[in-house]
Amino acid sequence: MEKREIDLTVSCYGKVKDVKYDVVILPWGATEPHNLHLPYLTDCILPHDIAVDAAALALEHSGVRCMVMPPVPFGAHNPGQRELPFCIHTRYSTQQAILEDIVASLHAQGMRKLIIISGHGGNNFKGMIRDLAFAYPDFLIIATDWFSIVSPKGYFEAEIDDHAGESETSVMMHYHPELVNLEEAGEGKYKPFAISSLQEKVAWIPRNWQKVSEDTGIGDPRLATAEKGKRYAGAVVEKYAQLLGELAKGDIY
Repeated sequence: MEKREIDLTVSCYGKVKDVKYDVVILPWGATEPHNLHLPYLTDCILPHDIAVDAAALALEHSGVRCMVMPPVPFGAHNPGQRELPFCIHTRYSTQQAILEDIVASLHAQGMRKLIIISGHGGNNFKGMIRDLAFAYPDFLIIATDWFSIVSPKGYFEAEIDDHAGESETSVMMHYHPELVNLEEAGEGKYKPFAISSLQEKVAWIPRNWQKVSEDTGIGDPRLATAEKGKRYAGAVVEKYAQLLGELAKGDIY
């Protein structure tokens, strides 16, 4: 299998024009700081690389043909983040317009199954997908967060590991060690809510990022290793490959 058959960032028309694809995968991230040691596009890079690995494994195991789209780099952010240099906050209405245009294009081309793999916790596509289900009743859209489908227990050591911490850093070290400057990393110290009900998630409000973190990280990345990232990413890829194989078999009901 050639990577150009499954990854649109490196593909060309000659490689795809005669291929029937079963599923389209859309990585969706954000543009935001990730502590002091990871790139702004971490939330785009990781879901894309995991999607490519999953597409390759699904083709090998199930004969499923998937195309991984270029990642969308626009995510929704909390107060205290938009003020940080080059952190781009995108309203949900803007994200919905982007998603609607992507779906309209794919639908016109005969595609009928789309999986969104999000790399950013601030993204939420449920309402958008419900609306699109009425406009495109024959088009299946599934949303998933790559970082939440496999429990980190047994893979990582840190108790608090939310943003640019041990797990995210480890997976980036596995895929792109050249983009990780661990010696420059901040400690990722986190200040929780003073209200216990908010800590216990009785209710929800967006965290003000500049009040909870000094270096934009939440979780200490210094325990990260490429080996931990490889093991965790491998487990995630296996889950996605299984999902892709099941989707390609037919109807979901």
